Amino acid sequence: MIRHLLTTEDMGREELEDLLQLADEFVAVLGRDIPKVPALRGATVSTVFFEPSTRTRLSFEKAAKALSADVMTFNPATSAATKGESLKDTVLTLRAMGADLLVVRHAAAGAPWQVAEWVDVPVVNGGDGAHQHPTQALLDALTLRQRFGKLDGLRIGIVGDIRHSRVARSDIFAFNSLGAAVTLVGPSTLMPGDLTGWPVTVVSDLDAALPELDVVYLLRIQLERGGATVFPSLPEYVRRFGINRERFARLHAEAVVMHPGPMNRGVEITPDVADDPRSLVLDQVRNGVAVRMAVLFRLLVDGEAAYG
Repeated sequence: MIRHLLTTEDMGREELEDLLQLADEFVAVLGRDIPKVPALRGATVSTVFFEPSTRTRLSFEKAAKALSADVMTFNPATSAATKGESLKDTVLTLRAMGADLLVVRHAAAGAPWQVAEWVDVPVVNGGDGAHQHPTQALLDALTLRQRFGKLDGLRIGIVGDIRHSRVARSDIFAFNSLGAAVTLVGPSTLMPGDLTGWPVTVVSDLDAALPELDVVYLLRIQLERGGATVFPSLPEYVRRFGINRERFARLHAEAVVMHPGPMNRGVEITPDVADDPRSLVLDQVRNGVAVRMAVLFRLLVDGEAAYG
């Protein structure tokens, strides 16, 4: 049984499928008239986000509440962090207040691992720098499994700023473990300098790749991590790598488009494609709650409790 959820790189197929199967059960729970179960009654989940978030933080909080847990939300802008309190003292304070699990997002790669060494409760990585975002990979896998039945044999193209994307790193290893083939598409300046050990194919011509793909997974340019400084201009990027109606038409009839959000409409994706029925963006958002319920349940209950 996992103690923390920090990365997808060390997760095998059996472990991934166990969480996805549990998430499927929580999808059903969320469809009830009263979408709530008492599985974590008495437990406290703390979201410790040092970077902005809409989908991840709110879905973790909704997931905790749907499991009947209490939630403590940490906001660095209104906390003692503005007075110089360290990350260590922050998380130790939250633990002393009764937090039974910490969801940590931080700009520094590796921060959640460090937190896991300081506290005696489970830690979930809600995104660390350009490194990992494991629950995003799980919700993406769940969304694809719902659409296609399985990931085995799927051809997935991840397009855009791979170098600075924690989503790409997490997705690549999860998708590969579940049987999909991953192709990275983008300018060389937005690719990692070293892809040793990454189970991927790399191409630079999006138009040539599109007819062969079942899934086009779009990434925004990570402006906050310097992504816009390594290609000539935004119009040039849009011309070569943006998905518009014409490019969308080159996909086969069952192919889909995904995006982890936030989307920059008109850059990596045009509004008409973002809102197309074959865009799974909102399915990803919905599945985020069920996946995070599964993660919280596995870490805090160890899979032994029944859902009411």
